[in-house]
Amino acid sequence: WETCWFKVDLSIPLAWAGREVHFVWESDGEGMVWRDAQPVQGLTKEGEKTSYILTRSLKESEPHSLTLYVELACNGLFGAGNGSMIAPPDPDRRVTLSKAELVVFNRDVYELLVDLEILLDMAQLLGEENQRSFQALYTANQMVNVCDVTDPSTFPAARDLAAAIFSQRNGESQHTIHAMGHCHIDSAWLWPYEETIRKCARSWVTVVHLMEHNPELTFACSQLGLIPVPWQAQQFEWVRNCYPGLYARIQDFVAKGQFIPVGGTWVEMDGNLPSGESMVRQFLQGQRFFQEQFGRICLEFWLPDTFGYSAQLPQLMHGCGIQRFLTQKLSWNLVNSFPHHTFFWEGIDGSQVLTHFPPGDSYGMHGRVEEVLKTVKNNKDKGRVNHSAFLFGFGDGGGGPTQKMLDRMKRMSNTDGLPRVQISTPDQLFSVLEKESSQLCTWVGELFLELHNGTYTTQAQIKKGNRECERILHDVEVLSTLAVAQDTGFQYPAGELQRLWRLLLLNQFHDVLPGSCIQLVVEDALQYYTEIRRAGAQLQEEAVQSLCRDLLQPKVWSTPSTLVLNTLSWERTEVISSPGPDGTETLALVTVPSMGYALVQEPLVPPQPVAVRKQEDGSITMVNGVIAVCLDTMGRLTSLQLLDSGRSSVPDGCYANQFALFDDVPLYWDAWDVMDYHLETRKPVTTLLKPLEVTLAGGLRGSVRFSLQVGKSSTLTQEIILDATCPYLRFLTQIDWKEAHKFLKVEFPVQVRSTNATYEIQFGHLQRPTHWNTSWDWAQFEVWAHKWLDLSEHGFGVALLNDCKYGASAHRNILSLSL
Repeated sequence: WETCWFKVDLSIPLAWAGREVHFVWESDGEGMVWRDAQPVQGLTKEGEKTSYILTRSLKESEPHSLTLYVELACNGLFGAGNGSMIAPPDPDRRVTLSKAELVVFNRDVYELLVDLEILLDMAQLLGEENQRSFQALYTANQMVNVCDVTDPSTFPAARDLAAAIFSQRNGESQHTIHAMGHCHIDSAWLWPYEETIRKCARSWVTVVHLMEHNPELTFACSQLGLIPVPWQAQQFEWVRNCYPGLYARIQDFVAKGQFIPVGGTWVEMDGNLPSGESMVRQFLQGQRFFQEQFGRICLEFWLPDTFGYSAQLPQLMHGCGIQRFLTQKLSWNLVNSFPHHTFFWEGIDGSQVLTHFPPGDSYGMHGRVEEVLKTVKNNKDKGRVNHSAFLFGFGDGGGGPTQKMLDRMKRMSNTDGLPRVQISTPDQLFSVLEKESSQLCTWVGELFLELHNGTYTTQAQIKKGNRECERILHDVEVLSTLAVAQDTGFQYPAGELQRLWRLLLLNQFHDVLPGSCIQLVVEDALQYYTEIRRAGAQLQEEAVQSLCRDLLQPKVWSTPSTLVLNTLSWERTEVISSPGPDGTETLALVTVPSMGYALVQEPLVPPQPVAVRKQEDGSITMVNGVIAVCLDTMGRLTSLQLLDSGRSSVPDGCYANQFALFDDVPLYWDAWDVMDYHLETRKPVTTLLKPLEVTLAGGLRGSVRFSLQVGKSSTLTQEIILDATCPYLRFLTQIDWKEAHKFLKVEFPVQVRSTNATYEIQFGHLQRPTHWNTSWDWAQFEVWAHKWLDLSEHGFGVALLNDCKYGASAHRNILSLSL
């Protein structure tokens, strides 16, 4: 991931006076041309950018000798793997410079070739029933007859023939395509964060250069992962710090309305897994940055490449000044074709946003006839709206639009037989869609992507780090706010909290938090979580010292006491543990008010202590007066009773807390996908290494422990804990995971019948079917949830909670958590 530099001394022959001169550079690696200490042109072979225009008409007054520098990276547009786009980086990969030349560019020949390309595409694609296809074919034939390739004086006559076709106008009813330059750049994916900074610079300097010569060009900038589109605030911040000259040029074009920041969030985050507060902070940090840097907030939310969209997003968008949404990812659905391209999307509170999926089902168009025809033909809302988006430019790894893409679309701007193509802006597109919206349909609930279900579970340490750090920052803010309210001398750590939030938000990018990135990115992400934990603990300690200064003074209390804080919004009575003077664990039952603290001197006495008893057959029972549990020697629940109800939660003959191993061999996207056929390979984990044994015999807490072998080489150790007065059972699970292409889950069959299960999402919950009646139902064989999923019937239910997992399912009466 390092770069190397080339110094290039050029001497342009005097005989080239009046000619257009290019510096051509072709290599396997991405590059950047620097001139006069400023970046001037990105070079990407896969992105059709292999030259830098030195002059469009060489004048005697222009320098004929000059020096350029080329910074060459040892990676291509899609990283440094070999053999497959998603292959891991190859440390032995070599990059070859195959061409470095000074050339004369024949603009007349280029224009002639673009004319012919458009005409031939029209002839091939409009179909035999369309007379325009024959007109285009015969015109192209005439051009070949007129044109003598050895005589440039014949070129204008050939071009006039093409111009006659292109100048024949459309009728007023023709569909209008709103074309916007776009460059989707993943903040990290097949390359680390550091390389993304260079990708941004290569892509955006090229866009700025295009704008200088094409004042009609607009560019919607956000952040993406597999194709080009808008921008994210984090990427702007990187360019501002590392390429200040380029950033100043970008600001000029933002002021002109050509370079258009869209997105509204700090990064193009995952649309499912971040907490509600994290999503609010994504919008807060993004909108604040756009307001400060560009004098405006984003009116459109662009999230084209995320693996599904939470039903809470419409409400969050409304709260952040956004009522327009664009994506295209649901075109990747593996089972069902989503029924709309333009519609209203309604969230769990009834908030609605106008939503548009570009009907070409891509955010990386190249401006070809085939693509504009597909945009019209594929549109599922014909008759309701007559306008749609067309996002053109290379993306995912950056690149962006090219001059050839623009030149193609100029010829199609208003040509009979083709849809109208106009260079537009997001605001222009959505404004006209709003005027046409009276007959649009409404989609209620989540936009579930029927693909990439494995990303809810991949890279367990990243998932755990995200959840933990969300909790840490919540606690720091609660305690710091209480400290400010009580102590006017306490300085709220706003700057440090913003730094830590931005680290967390960066890791919520849609290829990092899902785990669909290379190992180097995982290592960077884990380091950021470590820093949040370290700095968060320090901030928390400072807030507590200020908030409870008087209580922490020595000798204030004659009897030993413990300060206990509760950062949640309800009073809690729980068993807590603290290290004793001899290193042993001391337990106490305490009650602490909501958003407050208590100084505990005399722990509460439980109405009924926990009783743990081992039976003759090796099974163990645990009872605390609220629930009663029976476990077999492999740690499986054979009975779980809520004593007041008299009902058992585990069906007769079934085992809850049953671990199961599945084969995990997806069709292609290894880190992303788990396919429905994995369910056919279920194997219960039954190899016992250490049978169930009692580790705490009761009182305030009872616990048992056991160990299993998982697969060929992995081990699992679990401690099951029941506390006094507690209405739930806790499972502390550690797995030394060494399996490949395997998927581990834990299952809880429950004695509850319901056609829907309830899952926690951001600031709310969502119901999904427990049956597979339709293809829409069974396509959700693996779903996401936050801290809990619940299966309930009238008057009774069972919930499965977790502190670091997201993948889950509820089929029939079985609750399953993906580990």
